[in-house]
Amino acid sequence: MRYPRLRGSADAAIGPWPVGQIPDSVVLRMGKHIVHRLAMGEKDISGDDYGDLLAKGVDGEHGAKPLGVVDVVRNGCGWSAKTIKQRAPHDAAEVRLISGRNSPDYSLGISDPRQNIAHTGRAVLAVWNQRVLESHGEYDDLRLMVLVRNMDAQEFLLFEEEVKRFPDGNYEWRENKRGNFEGVEKATGRHCFTWQPHGSQFTIIRLVPGSARRFRINRAVPEIEPEHVWHMINYEDDWIDITG
Repeated sequence: MRYPRLRGSADAAIGPWPVGQIPDSVVLRMGKHIVHRLAMGEKDISGDDYGDLLAKGVDGEHGAKPLGVVDVVRNGCGWSAKTIKQRAPHDAAEVRLISGRNSPDYSLGISDPRQNIAHTGRAVLAVWNQRVLESHGEYDDLRLMVLVRNMDAQEFLLFEEEVKRFPDGNYEWRENKRGNFEGVEKATGRHCFTWQPHGSQFTIIRLVPGSARRFRINRAVPEIEPEHVWHMINYEDDWIDITG
């Protein structure tokens, strides 16, 4: 189903490749920049780091302030960038993606989320759906790009999917032993969402698709010493002005 065009939105655009069919060139560019990070002594990749990395991989731009769910943009295509750690990325069957703080109290005035858990669950999805709708008002092609990483093992999994709204009628909600709310797909019984009343953190559980790309860095990456960098750029102490 196509989302309705909104006034003032961008012209329709087609993404750089079919959704989920990540080209080798993108995988290689991202791997190359991960090697660069390792060589510079970076031991891990934060969410912001991954936004920069994804932008380099897809030849796009990493926005300073995301619009809706979009972090990286290339022409009319927008990506939500998510990365998580796992011990064995190549074996991952599902991933848990923190997808923002959905506050039914702030957004819809629900001050007691436990009074009606089903109603609160629908409200949580409504906040997510509104964010997606906002992004679709600007970008016709809206995608999720997930990097599952183990930096120590230098092993990675990368997959891409379309970002969609979730019809609230497809899910039922329950409270778990930790006091968090779980959204379960009615048709399959699969646990799809977790929402934490304390902090309003919303987590989406995604199945890893068969189109996921797997790669590893098969060499020990030597770390560049600071002295080598200083020598390369002809650093001198007069580069530093001490003003106090």
